[in-house]
Parts: sequence; structure tokens; C-alpha cells
Amino acid sequence: MKFLRNLLAAIIGCLFAFGILCLMFMIFISLASADEGVVVKDNSVLEFQLDSPVSDYAGNTSADPFAGLFEAKQGLDEILHAISIAKEDERISGISINGNFLMAGMAQTQAIRNALQDFKSSGKFVYAYGDVYLQKDYYLSTVADSIFLNPVGALDFKGLAAEVLYYKELQEKSGIKMEVIRHGKYKSAVEPFLANEMSAENRTQIKELIVSLWSAMVDDISEGRTLTNADINQIADTLGGRTPEYAVKSGLVDELLYADKYEGKIKNATGVAADEDQYYVGLSDYIFDAKKKKRFKGKDEIAVIFAQGEILYGEGGPEYIGQGIITRALRRAKEDDDVKAVVLRVNSPGGSALTSDIIWREVELLKESKPVVVSMGNVAASGGYYIAAGADKIFAEPTTITGSIGVFGTIPNVSELADNIGINAEQVGTNKNSVDYSVFEPMTNDFRNQMEEGIAETYATFLSRVAEGRGISVARADSLAQGRVWSGTDALRLGLVDELGGLEDAIEAAADLAEIEAFSIKKFPRYKSGFARFMEEFGSAGTQLKTDFIREELGEEAYGIFKGVKSAMEQKGIQLRMPFTLNIK
Repeated sequence: MKFLRNLLAAIIGCLFAFGILCLMFMIFISLASADEGVVVKDNSVLEFQLDSPVSDYAGNTSADPFAGLFEAKQGLDEILHAISIAKEDERISGISINGNFLMAGMAQTQAIRNALQDFKSSGKFVYAYGDVYLQKDYYLSTVADSIFLNPVGALDFKGLAAEVLYYKELQEKSGIKMEVIRHGKYKSAVEPFLANEMSAENRTQIKELIVSLWSAMVDDISEGRTLTNADINQIADTLGGRTPEYAVKSGLVDELLYADKYEGKIKNATGVAADEDQYYVGLSDYIFDAKKKKRFKGKDEIAVIFAQGEILYGEGGPEYIGQGIITRALRRAKEDDDVKAVVLRVNSPGGSALTSDIIWREVELLKESKPVVVSMGNVAASGGYYIAAGADKIFAEPTTITGSIGVFGTIPNVSELADNIGINAEQVGTNKNSVDYSVFEPMTNDFRNQMEEGIAETYATFLSRVAEGRGISVARADSLAQGRVWSGTDALRLGLVDELGGLEDAIEAAADLAEIEAFSIKKFPRYKSGFARFMEEFGSAGTQLKTDFIREELGEEAYGIFKGVKSAMEQKGIQLRMPFTLNIK
């Protein structure tokens, strides 16, 4: 029996080793073929299709030979760079936006749209075609000279809505609850654990937020489609694009075409004969080619540091912000004599109060020697706003979600479940407060008072950081706080940000503050290579398989609920986090 077990282990080991060798061989072949580079022929059309999730920054992949094989995300910085290079590239005649099912945030989508608008100033065409347009896809496509829709396709255009899930009754039925302490009447990230219905304050802020975001979208659509704002809202109210024919009559699209007829439109725009082939280059390939060309050149440098994801205590990485990787990047920029200014790109709903303050302090130290400008992405709220507040200048997109200056703490408690299933926990301690809290016992008043004291102190510190950074009184900061979230447009009106604009606007502002004209860009942080991250994930394949199994069995919507509850249960320490988990659709 032992012999058979050892034999089976040896066979499995050989198969595993063989698999690794095959993988390495495939990588070698891919790298060998990659040396030839991407061939972009004259009179090519750039096929603009975003088939992966978009992050602000995919990492410093230009020197990573494995990046194209293992990266599952597309970097917004690379996408915008490729569009700007295509604008001046004589080989590119135009851009075709293909139905995307965009996996990008609202501010990212607006930034891409603005870049495509700038591309059109070169005189080159932009066309859009889709079998199905969701609202975000359609918003992006309205930058095109002409929009085409499949004759039996669909277009979703009805305005924005938001959905928040509530778990109070689930807690009561399961006996598992979250003990909640919060500061700020709008700090409703924890509201789903306290109520079964949305509070008036939360409803007010969500309504005003999505109205502001929708207004920014309508302004852009109005310009792109030569419709008035009133026309666009009437179309949304009456579902004026619910059929392809209605979409044409209402002016949302220009013409109904099948894909082969759309190909004829492209050939007509490029001057290619109907019986000849039209050359295309995919966005991913063109991004690879565009990396060879630099838009910014100069000995002086501006460091762009990307802080993206939730803020958690620890090292950090591509998916979350930790004090380790971000503070190292800030210090490297400070110590590098060639770096004359820093742009901190923040795309975060917040998280750990401690980590946020550690990063804030590093920004303050950096400011003593170099200008620091913040560029806000989709979200720069709560802890995301905390780390931005001290910058010399703050930029936000009109559709950025920001503010949320408030604090809360959540602690899981299973005392009711423990009683129901017959578990009794007994504690023994040396001093009065040595046993401060147990998930198996109801929270004591003394412990709650301690938590409330800590949260009040953190809130006061948060207000002081905002007041100091924005040059306002603490009372004024408090009036803008209470956990309330704002759009970028409203944040500008209220003085929480300085200007509306994207990453490149922030870079130009940093150059002005540093009084430099010619400069190059240096990006941070330096993540592990795609291959290293792949091997780490490969080593934990069991965990990923378990996650995939749960997702498959529960379905996306139920999995989202499971994931939200699990995230809340795992939160540690006082939190500076978005006041709600918002699903805008």
C-alpha cells in the first residue's frame, strides 16, 4: 500500500514538473516571437476594444517580458498614452470603437472619452459600432463622429440608478451581527447592518450624487450628439432608445447596420476599395507598440505615484494600498534629485485609518522639498481623501466620487448564534480590562465607550488634516464632512478640490509648480513582475478554485452579498471608508 502511495506521488510530481516545463517552453516561444514586435501597417484603423478590467495603473510593464502573458488588467495610463500616440501616428487613419461591455469606472470612462475627443482634433475619424450598448458603453461611444447599431441589437438608456443591500434581518435570523460605532450622520457604510431600509440622509446623498454624475454624462452626450440636455432626459424618461428604430429616430444612433456593412463604412472613411482588405491593429497590440514612443522628454522628471484599491495595513500591491509600497515610492521620489515634482494618483474608497495617516505623513514630508499634486480617479473618498487632503493642488474628474470625511468601526459578534447552538465562552484575565472583547459575548458598555472615544478622536484628526490641507477652519471642514460623499463637480464648488481635470492636467500643474518645461515621467510603485504574481497565484490555486466554486454555485448577485458581508467581517481597526457600497447601473 505504501509502495502504491509513493508511486502515485511520484507520477503526480512528474506530471506537475512536465506541466511547468511545457509552460516555460510556451513562454520562451512567446518571447521569441514578441521580439519581432507589432507590425502596424499604413492606413490602419485602431480597433478600440476594452476586453479586460481597467485599472489606473497595471504596473511598470515596459521592462517585464511576461507582462502581456499574465496581466489580466489594462492600465488607464497605457490606454491614454496609446490614444495620444495614435493621434500623431501617420499609420493610423482612425479609430473604431467596438462594443465593449466596459469594465471601467465612471471617471476612467470619462478620461478615455476626453482622450478620444482630443484624438479627433487631428482630423482623423472615430466611428462606433455595437450589437448591444450598455449606458457606460454608449456614453463612451458618443464621442464618435457616427454611431452604428446592429438592426436587431439593443441600447440601454434610462438614466442612473443606485442599489444598496441591507442585512439587518439576515443578522437577526442568523445570530451573526456587526457591532457598529460610527461618527458622521452620512457615514452609512455600516447602515446596512443597522437597518432594513435606507435612511433619509443616505437617500439624499445618493440621489444628489447620481444626479450630479448623470448631469456630467448628459453634458458630454449633448455635445457629442448635438441634442439638448432636455432632449436627452426626455429620451431617458420615455425609454426613447428601447428599440433600434427608436434609437435612430431619437438621435441616439446614426444608422442601423450589420457588421459587414459597418466594414464598408470604415473602408469608405480610409479610402480602401470594397474588394481590398482593410488593415486593423488591436488596442492591446498598439499599446505594446506605443510604449516605444515617449510623449514627455527631458532630464527633469515628474514622478507619478499610483495609489489604487482599498487601504489596508501592510505591504500593498496592485489591488490594494498598503503603507509599505506607497511610502517607499514617496521616499524614492523625495530622494531622487532628478524628480522635481510628484503627482499622486488616488483611486480608493478608503479603509484603514492608521494606514491613511501613515501615508498622509509621508506626503507632508515630501511637500517640504517638492510640489505634490493629487489626481483623483473614479473614487477618492474617506481614506482616499485623507491621503489627498494635504497636497498642494487637487484635481478631480467631474464624475469622481470624493469626500466622505467620516469614521466608523465594525466588530463581528456571534453571541446570539453561540447561544442558539449551545456555545458558552468563559474568559479569564489578570486585570480589569485585560479581557476587553469577545465575539462570543455581547459588547459591554465600557468597551463601546472606548471605541466611541477612539472614533471621535480619529474624526477630529481627520477634520484637522482637511482643515490644514485646504486652508479652512475645522468648523468649515466639519460642515463638509459627516461622511457625506460628493461628485467632483460638487467638490470643486465646495472647495474640497482645486480644479476639474484628469491625470495629464495634474502633471502639467505639477510642472508649473516646479517651474520646469521639459520633463519626463517616472511611474511608481514597482510591482512584482507578471510572472512572479502568476506563480504566486499558481501556488494558491486551491484558494482560487474554492472562490470560483462559491461564485458558480451562488451566482453573481448572491456572491456579491457574500463578498460584502465577508469583507465587513474582516475589517480591522477604525475605518475611513466610503459610506456605502454603491452599485450604480
